[in-house]
Amino acid sequence: MANVLDGIAALREGLRLIRQPGLRRYVLFPLLMNILFLGLSLYLLVGWFGGWLEGWMAALPDWLAWLETLLWLLFSLLALLLVFFGFSLLANLILAPFNGLLAEAVENRLRGTAMPDTSFIALLRQLPGILLDELGKLFYFAGLALLVWLLSWIPVLNLFAPLAWFALAAWVMVVQYADYPMGNHGMRFGPQRRLLRRHPMASLGFGGATAVLTMIPLLNFIVIPAAVAGATVLWYRHLQATSESTHE
Repeated sequence: MANVLDGIAALREGLRLIRQPGLRRYVLFPLLMNILFLGLSLYLLVGWFGGWLEGWMAALPDWLAWLETLLWLLFSLLALLLVFFGFSLLANLILAPFNGLLAEAVENRLRGTAMPDTSFIALLRQLPGILLDELGKLFYFAGLALLVWLLSWIPVLNLFAPLAWFALAAWVMVVQYADYPMGNHGMRFGPQRRLLRRHPMASLGFGGATAVLTMIPLLNFIVIPAAVAGATVLWYRHLQATSESTHE
């Protein structure tokens, strides 16, 4: 339980750090883009959520009718989670270079060293490799999502589908955001996942808290920079000490 709280505390510290002078300049552009993508996600949610939910409820067998209210609440939360989950992945694909700079700046603040001074030209040179890495993560996440989707169609087991989707979202959140500080230290995607699996409770505590944050009005506008900063705190305080043995 203490490790779960470590993950939640890292996100809370990330929320505090992005408000500090010297770090705000790394937050402004991601924040504006986050507002744009979130507004689009909410528009799409309103457009198709009603019909999607009605279809699910109509497919329920009669012997589960007594669970209708509970399942309505669970699937409503699932719809919110999936929409914001998709919005987060798309936004991070575009904002990846800026997220890497923010993670570097936060880690330097935690270490007490000078702030980075990466030029715009240097950022452009890194862009193709960064985008390829982000696309690789999307394929990995899509494979996991397919497995959970298949679970959703298996009788009885599909009752646990909302919990499975939330667990997936928590894992995706920590893998997505921890990539920025770990990538700054040259860690590839495979070693990153192995390191996070060695700290499962802290990782899922952070990822679960981030997934919940994406569904809270107003706070979800700052979820991306806060999660980048929080993942950097998680790396700096809890993960890096055991990172050497995970390198390929």
